[in-house]
Amino acid sequence: MKKRAFTLLIVLILFSCGKKEKQIALKTDTLEIVQLTEHIYVHISYLETESFGKVACNGMIVVDDGEAIVMDTPVDNAVSKELMDWLETQHVSVKTVVATHFHDDCLGGLKTFHEKGIASYAHQRTIALLPEKEGERPQNGFTDLMEIHVGDKKVVLDFVGEGHTQDNIIAYFPHEDVMFGGCLVKSIGAGKGFLGDANVAAWSQTVSRIKSKYPNTAMVVPGHGESGDSELLDYTIALFKE
Repeated sequence: MKKRAFTLLIVLILFSCGKKEKQIALKTDTLEIVQLTEHIYVHISYLETESFGKVACNGMIVVDDGEAIVMDTPVDNAVSKELMDWLETQHVSVKTVVATHFHDDCLGGLKTFHEKGIASYAHQRTIALLPEKEGERPQNGFTDLMEIHVGDKKVVLDFVGEGHTQDNIIAYFPHEDVMFGGCLVKSIGAGKGFLGDANVAAWSQTVSRIKSKYPNTAMVVPGHGESGDSELLDYTIALFKE
């Protein structure tokens, strides 16, 4: 219990410092990488959309002992190569890439990872939704919950329910109590965003279940916008509550 409390304190201190000044590891015209904790980075790339213009899209990188898991690819193959090249300069090899749902801001750069022989994962629902779309598909599927490992640490992949899409999952890194909420979780002040594939009626309930299932969450990375603490879960619950 003391160890968990100490870990939570360190994460909160790091996050508090990060709010004052981002710990930017890389910044180019197409890609930004921000370090949040000892093991967690956020990669930010930019998707041109008809409805919302140029949208900044977040993914998460979990690093341990020279290995990395990438949660959601950058928006295209060129920026994904840029991310991979940077990780190589850090002497980090990507072990696994995970798509948290079937939209392009999650898997637009998947081909680059496959060309490097990197294993890709997604929920079975995600894979089932992709035959009608052009491009790469994740190679390995799971149902409900799965654990993957990076170094000697684990990341939990969990489908808790529908919301932004019918296949959206979250990822949880228990070592630092960091959650990647992806597009299922909204940043503070954000609107509802694209709802074309959403289950709006289920969204609030899904995030409520996530909050109950992961009560020790200290940091949350949304699919778009600024990271924060569990307040992002509360904000999302309220935003979609009827």
